[in-house]
Amino acid sequence: MSVGHRPRPACFTDEDTLVAGNLAMALETEDLQLDPDVVRQGVRRGLTDDVGARYFVVDDATTGLPLGQLMVTREWSDWRNREVWWIQSVYVWPNARKKGVYAALYTHVKAAALQAGAGGVRLYVDTTNTAAQAVYSRLGMNGEHYRVFEAMFGVRN
Repeated sequence: MSVGHRPRPACFTDEDTLVAGNLAMALETEDLQLDPDVVRQGVRRGLTDDVGARYFVVDDATTGLPLGQLMVTREWSDWRNREVWWIQSVYVWPNARKKGVYAALYTHVKAAALQAGAGGVRLYVDTTNTAAQAVYSRLGMNGEHYRVFEAMFGVRN
């Protein structure tokens, strides 16, 4: 992790940033203009943790400005008799891309999942979303990042 990154669990003061990131992500990856009020309600529910979701953010350690965000949901795995965390969305602001923010988020989330006793971390991928796939390609992601963003703990992949 770069010294300039400060990953952490999101809190209520991050609500506006999370909403803005979700709106920007939907527009960039799916060409969807979402209703900000609906997104805000969804973010609030994720922040209260009553829906099995958690947000994480990365701030710039010097300025405190947000660089990126990640949201996981938790799903029961009968194979592991434990929860598995699924990365549902990752968004890094355009000016922070290719600066290690994705890796900082993933490293932090993986450590949090281990500490919470999760059975692993997996990345949710919608391979039918061609608009999102085009964005990933422009960012230099060729599909190998899916393997990088997945780790099962105590079980061979």
